[in-house]
Amino acid sequence: MVKDWFEWHDLYKNEPKLQQRLQIVQEYISHSLNLSQPGLIRIVSICAGDGRDLLGTLSNHPRTKDVYARLVELNPQLVERGQETIESLGLTKQIEFINGDATISSNYVGAVPADIVIVCGVFGNLADESELNRLLKNLSFLSKQGAFVIWTRGHSNGIPHSEAVRKFFREYGFEEVNFKLTATGDMGVGIHRYLGESLAAPKEQQLFAFTGVPSKAR
Repeated sequence: MVKDWFEWHDLYKNEPKLQQRLQIVQEYISHSLNLSQPGLIRIVSICAGDGRDLLGTLSNHPRTKDVYARLVELNPQLVERGQETIESLGLTKQIEFINGDATISSNYVGAVPADIVIVCGVFGNLADESELNRLLKNLSFLSKQGAFVIWTRGHSNGIPHSEAVRKFFREYGFEEVNFKLTATGDMGVGIHRYLGESLAAPKEQQLFAFTGVPSKAR
């Protein structure tokens, strides 16, 4: 049983559902980059881990030099590993890795509204649907009009939790671009586009409350 988030990320080495999830997320990031307007592409990643989803995509994408990204992660070991990858890719002038609380809106000031928002591994670590709704409502601060939002949600005990996420996205002004389940059938990955207006300031300082623990990550 994993004891912390740094150790949890090592599960990518041998967990098929995580490997398959990562592959789909990177596919959606690449798709979003391909469809972005010419010029600067702003990206933010919430609870970014070691950034392997975005950094793995940028390692060989033709729009990489157009990207300015801010990744926010609380675990210092994951941030350190991500920063090493950024240095190895020669992207230190384009990508900020913030070692901080991803739930706090001030950690995104100066990087939003973004063209691409990555919210992977987050929804399954919220306390309930009211907290999910709170985060979706606050995405209007992080997302510019037309922004792509890429997300994941695991299934458990036969409950397709991703279906509730898809429904709530529609209610908050997002249009579904694509949705896939991993081949294992227990992990959903979606990409939506924000159709509403971006907010100049957040409605509240805390965008959501992250209540998950590594040993019970969903």
